[in-house]
Amino acid sequence: MGRLEGKVALITGVARGQGRSHARLLASEGADIVGIDICDDIDGLGYPLGTSAELAETVRLVEDQDRRILARTADVRDAGVLERVVAEAYAEFGRIDIVCANAGICQVGPRAWEISEEMWDAHFDVMVKGVWGTIRPVVPRMIEAGGGGSIIIISSLLGLKAMPHTAAYSAAKFAAVGLAQALAAEVGQYGIRVNTIHPTTVSTDINFKNEPLKRMFRPDLDHSPSEAEFGEASSALNLLWDPARFQSHAVPWVESSDISNAVLFLASDEARYVTGLRMSVDAGALIK
Repeated sequence: MGRLEGKVALITGVARGQGRSHARLLASEGADIVGIDICDDIDGLGYPLGTSAELAETVRLVEDQDRRILARTADVRDAGVLERVVAEAYAEFGRIDIVCANAGICQVGPRAWEISEEMWDAHFDVMVKGVWGTIRPVVPRMIEAGGGGSIIIISSLLGLKAMPHTAAYSAAKFAAVGLAQALAAEVGQYGIRVNTIHPTTVSTDINFKNEPLKRMFRPDLDHSPSEAEFGEASSALNLLWDPARFQSHAVPWVESSDISNAVLFLASDEARYVTGLRMSVDAGALIK
């Protein structure tokens, strides 16, 4: 019997990367999944987002775990659409026990005063309004059900420790922590837990297909950094070494599965008294 047997988990940004990894692991532990992804690009962002084909692959991977999944193409910036998806999920499953607000974007490069209004708004609309819009229709139903619940917001190392050329991303990720802390204080009396996870660089397309980010790490190069060149630079963020994987430098990135393991812990009864936690999965980057 899995640690989440009989539970239902709502996950945003589920088409690929961390979101897909979270869905697959939680399903392997017995949860049915409600998966949301925009399956479209955002103008001006500078790298591609998930696709309908990738969302379909996530569906296949969850169903391979012999679990059900309700997958919908939806933009977390649209609170009305999220309300309708949540209503559909309750009609389908009768409950949502876990929310993992994972959807995110990251444009880097411009200094704070150079960021376009459109990109500033996009970061806050996805990672602050989008988080709020995801939890807003679920929390009253969790309270009414009376069985508690777990809300997990994927923030970032940069939601605790800002870096230059990341002002919109950092500001949005810090804001998500404020939302989580306030919400934790409001819903604790109902047995609902609210926590944030703060990864360092993760081995996903948000990094490897994000040309401006790669070039920010390697401004000395006149070409697109290779994975090895990017890794050598990004390892400077982190404190922890893993000689079995990277013998010449600190860990350059963690895997999606490392974040999913933290999501599983916070979703499970093993974390039944854990709330308001800012959990760093960052190879020591915060204290470096």
